[in-house]
Amino acid sequence: MNLIDWLTPWEFSPTLVLMFILGGWLFIRGQRVHRVTLARQFFFWAGVAFLYLSMHTRIDYYAERMFFIHRLQHLVLHHLGPLLIMGAYPGQVLRAGLPMKWRYRLRDFRLSRGGKALEAVLTNKIFVPFLFVILVLGFLIPTVQFYSMLDWRLYRFMNWSVVISGFMYWNLILDRRPSPPAVLSPGGRILSPVITMVPQMVVGAIITFTEYDLYPIFDLCGRAIPGMSAITDQAIGGLTMWVLAGFVEVFGLLFALSTLMRLSARNRLPNKQDRRRSRHSMAAPVS
Repeated sequence: MNLIDWLTPWEFSPTLVLMFILGGWLFIRGQRVHRVTLARQFFFWAGVAFLYLSMHTRIDYYAERMFFIHRLQHLVLHHLGPLLIMGAYPGQVLRAGLPMKWRYRLRDFRLSRGGKALEAVLTNKIFVPFLFVILVLGFLIPTVQFYSMLDWRLYRFMNWSVVISGFMYWNLILDRRPSPPAVLSPGGRILSPVITMVPQMVVGAIITFTEYDLYPIFDLCGRAIPGMSAITDQAIGGLTMWVLAGFVEVFGLLFALSTLMRLSARNRLPNKQDRRRSRHSMAAPVS
């Protein structure tokens, strides 16, 4: 199989292609307004490339027929791709790429009651990490996995949901601002990957050492790699969750740690006196 065959979409999606083109176009336009370092450009385009290759090439065919490739695909969709893109801090650049009329509409929507409510949900420090973990573990329940792989609508929902939750989560963890305005404190951004990493690693270890086939759907679809047994396929997939996903989250943790050190060096971390003054000002009577 040559390179063209690998890059040919297994299931062509015009919506997906349009979204990638639109995102790239906005980022390029936004660079005319904001200076974007080469490192940020590299993170953005690398993340886009990883997501595209995972979702819209021949790899998707193998992900439907091999458990370990399916887990590698979700490692990119849930962890690596969103982490790289959010590490480029693309929000301001993408907004600057919008036509002026749409920028005003976006600003007005964010100031509206509905916009504030939506933003509060998408950046909630409890809901977002919970969703990040539960979507990964929920789709690994054998019955859920079985029906998700059979029904194309559930399959697309599964892939899109992990991508969206990945963007929501890494948006919180990679925020470089002090808190407030950031939702999570600098310490919370370090602690959160540790908390979300543990259940994924535990489930990955359980899958790795299980000695019977948890996911017969891949045999039903026909395994794409002849000669690889279901148990071997399953063990490699479990190791992907156990080791590689944990490694990506450690990278996010180190990124958050660097933010904490930078804010500390610039004396931008809130101290006890600041919090005490804030409480007193809130409690003071209005004259």
